[in-house]
Amino acid sequence: MTEAGARTAELEKGLAAVRSRIGAATKASGRANEPTLIVVTKFHPAEDVRRLAGLGVTDVGENRDQEASAKADALHELGLHWHFVGQLQSKKAKSVVRYAYAVHSVDRPQLADGLARAVAAEQDRSGRAALECFIQVSLDDDAGAHRGGAAPADVPSLAEQLAAADGLVLAGVMAVAPLGVPPEASFEKLAGISARLTTDHPAATGISAGMSQDLEVAIRYGATHLRIGSDILGSRPAVG
Repeated sequence: MTEAGARTAELEKGLAAVRSRIGAATKASGRANEPTLIVVTKFHPAEDVRRLAGLGVTDVGENRDQEASAKADALHELGLHWHFVGQLQSKKAKSVVRYAYAVHSVDRPQLADGLARAVAAEQDRSGRAALECFIQVSLDDDAGAHRGGAAPADVPSLAEQLAAADGLVLAGVMAVAPLGVPPEASFEKLAGISARLTTDHPAATGISAGMSQDLEVAIRYGATHLRIGSDILGSRPAVG
């Protein structure tokens, strides 16, 4: 087997294992529909993304604009949905909206403003569709520090801002489970925040939560989007 063929087989094996876990967890939770699988490909080459697309992957996640932009340009013909899942500087909004289907890390009013302006300009330029926006919520504590995200108390006002902006779609909430503690309490908290959000914004049902180590728990607590990297792609390549 060639090196390229061996890598494709490795990705196929990892993808099948993750899809099996998702299917089993969805069934165990009594849900009818599986969450959307977003394969996070940061630090892995564009050719791996091409292989994944050949294996049926449609949604890809990145957390660095420079890397994401280059991959999206190189793989434009594949028609993938690119999800930006990392912390985002407002000055990068113009670049991100050129390729992103969704941004999962909207955590402050300035970023929401920047994305709204950038999307409006990009829609004039290319006619792109509206940008799906998830509010990243800090689950570390109510101060909104640590791993990034808005404080839970700030979610309603940020939601109103996103919902009112032309070209943006309030998709729901996103969070990363805090380090060093079991994820159950964190994802239960996120589910409660989501429930309160949908009281005022019924269409904002998205919950972006769950990674390789905790996807089953995330599904149990209502995740609609999973961000999985290492269990599919393996260890990150060394970067110089």
